[in-house]
Amino acid sequence: QVHLVESGGGLVQAGDSLRLSCTASGPSHTVFAMGWFRQAPGKDREFVAGIGLVSGYIYYETSVKGRFVISKDSGQNMVTLQMNSLRPEDTAVYYCVGDRTVPKLRSGDCDYWGQGTQVTVSS
Repeated sequence: QVHLVESGGGLVQAGDSLRLSCTASGPSHTVFAMGWFRQAPGKDREFVAGIGLVSGYIYYETSVKGRFVISKDSGQNMVTLQMNSLRPEDTAVYYCVGDRTVPKLRSGDCDYWGQGTQVTVSS
């Protein structure tokens, strides 16, 4: 079983930056893409960003494009989400996800999910 472990959430002010990391452990040889979803209270789950661990293909959801940067360390099966210019509407639980492709991640039908880490942005 593949385990995804997130770190880096917290409470920041609007305009601040925060970095999330996610490491995959276990038999992760079937994980070729990793990314992030988020879910705010009372709202639907939303795909944020994803990256191909081999292809390097990257996708960003429109509302975070230009503010968030996703990167990978394929040798460590780790991805990082650098979140800049944070806004109160970015407040959510952020979940790391893993699967074979970024489009599969975007579908929400991901093979692997982390436990989630809370990001709170105060105004």
